[in-house]
Amino acid sequence: MASRKEEKERLRSARLEKERTATHDTRRRLWLGYLVAGVITAAVISGIVIAVIGTSGGDSAGGGGGASIDPTTGVVFEDLEPDDRTGTALPVLAGGSIDDAAEAAKCTVERDLRDEGAEHLSPDAPVPNYRTNPPSSGNHSPDPLADGAYQTTPSPLNFVHSLEHGRVQFQYDPSLPEADQLAIKGLFDNDPAGMIMFPNPDLDGAVAASAWTRVLNCESFEGDVTLAALSAFRSEFRGRGPEPVPF
Repeated sequence: MASRKEEKERLRSARLEKERTATHDTRRRLWLGYLVAGVITAAVISGIVIAVIGTSGGDSAGGGGGASIDPTTGVVFEDLEPDDRTGTALPVLAGGSIDDAAEAAKCTVERDLRDEGAEHLSPDAPVPNYRTNPPSSGNHSPDPLADGAYQTTPSPLNFVHSLEHGRVQFQYDPSLPEADQLAIKGLFDNDPAGMIMFPNPDLDGAVAASAWTRVLNCESFEGDVTLAALSAFRSEFRGRGPEPVPF
């Protein structure tokens, strides 16, 4: 049988071991708390950085409004006013072919039009007599227009070159009511990569879309059905120029 002294020593050792275990657990929980707090802090800081980056790039390529002018895709001409208006909320657009969408909107769609050439002219050369309105191919300036939305009409010499690079262009009569212009801008804002938008006082109708050797013409703007036709045109013909430049 253990002596009283030995029993006392055993109890003392057990107590010390229990205290060491408790201290270890406390320290472990403390460090775990520090780690969790650090992760949360890093996440908060990252969120702030992302938010700052997201809000500071309104005029760069990508969605979310602004003019979305991308200088890596062409020339940014100082005499052209960017269209940084915020487009209106998009309706739910039904799927379907460009032909069905154009028919519903009472628009005409022409595909596989005659290729009118792609030679480079002097930047200050007279504008050729393009056979389609809006132009869909033809000789042009060596300077393509940068992707983006504009409130000033660019020279056909520049935007025709952009068509050669696989761009799709939304054009509208500048007399179109601003509410209708903003509806088209909302569609542009939704997916602006490889897109150009601008007013064109020389259109035969109210709204048009163009790609290389393809044209959509709408005599009037009929709201959602016209937007659906523009959206279908973009989906089918964007990136299909003879010189598909990445966007």
